[in-house]
Amino acid sequence: MPKSRSRSPQERTYRSSSSVLRRALLGGLVLAVLLAVAGLLAYLTRAESPASTQPAHTPQSTPQVASPEATDGKRPAVASPPETSDPITFAKAAAKVLWTYDTRSFSRAEHVAGLKRWMTTETKYADWESVSDQVPSPVLWSRLHDNHQYATAKVGEGHFPQAFKTALTQDPGAITEAYVYAVTVTRKQSIAWKGSESGAESRATTLAVQCRPDHACALVGILPNVAP
Repeated sequence: MPKSRSRSPQERTYRSSSSVLRRALLGGLVLAVLLAVAGLLAYLTRAESPASTQPAHTPQSTPQVASPEATDGKRPAVASPPETSDPITFAKAAAKVLWTYDTRSFSRAEHVAGLKRWMTTETKYADWESVSDQVPSPVLWSRLHDNHQYATAKVGEGHFPQAFKTALTQDPGAITEAYVYAVTVTRKQSIAWKGSESGAESRATTLAVQCRPDHACALVGILPNVAP
């Protein structure tokens, strides 16, 4: 019988490199949408910009949080996205659900389905992979479930990164194609299992949020690097 062909080290390296390249291209696409050409250059070089610069955006409505959806009286695995046109308000709410999970009460599939409700329906801009990467793998989720592990998050402040504000100042019309905003949010995540709490860890994350006029905001993705 002919022997099955195993992949050579070169082939495995090629497949790994292709995966890395794909993620880099996805991240580059989001950055290009967010910062445009001039803004992207400013972001990569971390050039200093006037602190008084503000993005051309005005919230159009008072944010209202949608009622959580549940069946048979059971709370949802993931809270519902807020009905708001303010990208900072939305990003802070998104950051909270992204780093909150409960393996004791929900399956990974339920958690993932809840997160998908936060995503933009415009596939041209949506980077679901950057969001799903935040969710423990099926095997790890099962192990966390065995340990009754869950996580909660407290959100601090949210702001437009300086490079993003600079890009809008240089090209105010760039935002009107996709209406995608970059928002950096600080948070503190606490993890507990079987009644024991591990303490809190402070982090910052930059989210891409789409807020078209007269539409509620939606999540585009998570940038690979934090933009200050």
